[in-house]
Amino acid sequence: MTKFHELPPLAPPQVGSKGGSALIALAGQPNMGKSTLFNLLTGLNQHVGNWPGKTVERREGRFDLKGRLVRIVDLPGAYSLTANSPEEIIAREFILLEKPDLVIAVVSAAHLERSLYLVAELLALGTPLVIGLNMMDVAEREGIRIEPHVLEAALGVPVVPMVAAKAWGVRDLLDVVEEVLAGKRIPTPRPPEIRPDHARVLSEIQTLISSYLAHPYPADWVALKLLEGDSEVTHMIRETLPAEKWERVHEILRAHDDAFLAVASGRYEWIGRMVRAAITRPRVGQIGLTERLDRWAAHPLWGLLLLAGILGLVFWLTFTVGTPLQDWLERAVVGMLAGWASEALAGAPFWIQGLIVDGLIGGVGSVLTFLPVLVIFFAAFALLEDVGYMARAAYVMDNLMHLMGLHGKSFLPLFLGFGCNVPAVMGTRVIDSWPARLLTILIAPLVPCTARMAVVAFIAPAFFGTNAVWVTWGLVLFSLLALVLSGTLLNRLLFKGQRSAFIMEMPLYHLPNLRTIGLLVWQRSLAFVKKAGTAILLMAVLVWLLSYLPNGDLNTSYLARFGHLIGPLGRWMGFDWRLTVALLTSFPAKENAIATLGILFGVSPEAGLTDLLTAAYSPAAALSFLTVTMLFIPCLATVAVIKQEAGSWRWVAVSLALFLVLSFLGGAAVYHLARWVGM
Repeated sequence: MTKFHELPPLAPPQVGSKGGSALIALAGQPNMGKSTLFNLLTGLNQHVGNWPGKTVERREGRFDLKGRLVRIVDLPGAYSLTANSPEEIIAREFILLEKPDLVIAVVSAAHLERSLYLVAELLALGTPLVIGLNMMDVAEREGIRIEPHVLEAALGVPVVPMVAAKAWGVRDLLDVVEEVLAGKRIPTPRPPEIRPDHARVLSEIQTLISSYLAHPYPADWVALKLLEGDSEVTHMIRETLPAEKWERVHEILRAHDDAFLAVASGRYEWIGRMVRAAITRPRVGQIGLTERLDRWAAHPLWGLLLLAGILGLVFWLTFTVGTPLQDWLERAVVGMLAGWASEALAGAPFWIQGLIVDGLIGGVGSVLTFLPVLVIFFAAFALLEDVGYMARAAYVMDNLMHLMGLHGKSFLPLFLGFGCNVPAVMGTRVIDSWPARLLTILIAPLVPCTARMAVVAFIAPAFFGTNAVWVTWGLVLFSLLALVLSGTLLNRLLFKGQRSAFIMEMPLYHLPNLRTIGLLVWQRSLAFVKKAGTAILLMAVLVWLLSYLPNGDLNTSYLARFGHLIGPLGRWMGFDWRLTVALLTSFPAKENAIATLGILFGVSPEAGLTDLLTAAYSPAAALSFLTVTMLFIPCLATVAVIKQEAGSWRWVAVSLALFLVLSFLGGAAVYHLARWVGM
């Protein structure tokens, strides 16, 4: 039977030991509202990067707490502190090695049983802990009633009810945090115990290893992880202990190889006690909001139609709102700047005028007009993720994924690809099966990212007018059809038609947090502007130089010579040398295609780039160019991530060959079909 195991009161944190500021770690499982709380506390005072040596995102910020500077680190979402994923290893290593003054564990009131498993492990680490009981409003809508004071008495640490999305209860949380940091409130954590027979084994292992452990690792915690079969801790102890000591520990572990079940069952029994004491369940037969909505959103047919409608709404918003703003920026801002620069540089050497007007303003300026379109895409997908719809999209796509030997979980990273293919490839880590993960990596770049979509949003309205929405729909469906066919073929050729099981958690629906969505849109938009000011700027200058040298004539320039050299390939798809060069320069970044066209055609106050393009090319050639853009090899950053995640250049070569063949065949087929129907 599981008992409450009360630890001695924790010593007050020595806040002054870290440069006069407090260090707080924000921990929690995915979909608990942890990021919402982090954004609420830090606002724009945050830095986003990667953990050293990892591709897992690291977010750190700061805020003022009653005159005291507080540094807060948003730990990666982790279901436990066992070495099952890089996120879980990072979370526990940060707490053990960095010794934060306090850990705030964000748990969901609507999913308390699942949330408490991580809390059970955090209680055993000895770091001062405060529980943020989030999503109280969601729990109430589902008919769940929680008594926070009962839960606090059972856990031995402060429990603060809150709704981070509405900033309700956050001030109370900060008051409690301040009291704990100041030593006015001392937590007395009560983690669960394992069964008495295994407690004896735990003590025996602890005695054997305690003299050999490095300081940050508590002996009782390491012994417990050894019983759980934690691979990282087992490797560390094997390297640390003398051979005879390790043999003794290994014998004990072999003799009690069922101990991990005892540890887990002890935690679940403890969780059951917490829940029975603090939660009142809804009446039998009462249907919550999530279940009512899922009758449509998770339905095999209506769910697919709803997903298609949502994507269609995003495209409609893009062309209804984003395209007019894009046109205004192109004419009123880029064209005006080009006119001013031409007048100001009238007496300057021709090459300086060309570099500034055509290279910088014409190239980078055309790319920056994408911003309204990207903001709409970023906001739409952030909203879908924040309300909890993404899991439903994965669920209804499960049957389609099975055609490729995948399952609905693969749809999550693929869905991320609508934002950017880089996190889509990195997101395949959620897939347990290596063949399914590798297959998802190979086909993920076929999902049209915002950069590809921005090129489509720039060109399609100019050539197809009010039909641009339907053309875009067709291009997206064509790209997704290529994804399904390629995935099915690769699965049969490389993995002999293997299939994977699908197990996934469905978060409850909740109202979106506009602050969180706004910050996400701001961060991604700022990253795009920085990209335009660095990588795209350098490519624009390079393209202009190649178009100017050796004698200042575009038609005899190095760029034109190269374009004419590879021109025969482009002619099959309806391209002239300029479109072919624009396509090739999209490899570093997809937006470079428009930057290159802006340089090759130039811009002026009288005629924007879209006007010049419609005068130079037929709708058939434009449709072919857009088709190839959707299917062409991914950007350089995506290729680098494919190498990193697949672990071999062989798979990178397979990926690039696939996209080159698809784009050439798709572009040629669309061009000749479009000409046949009279476009």
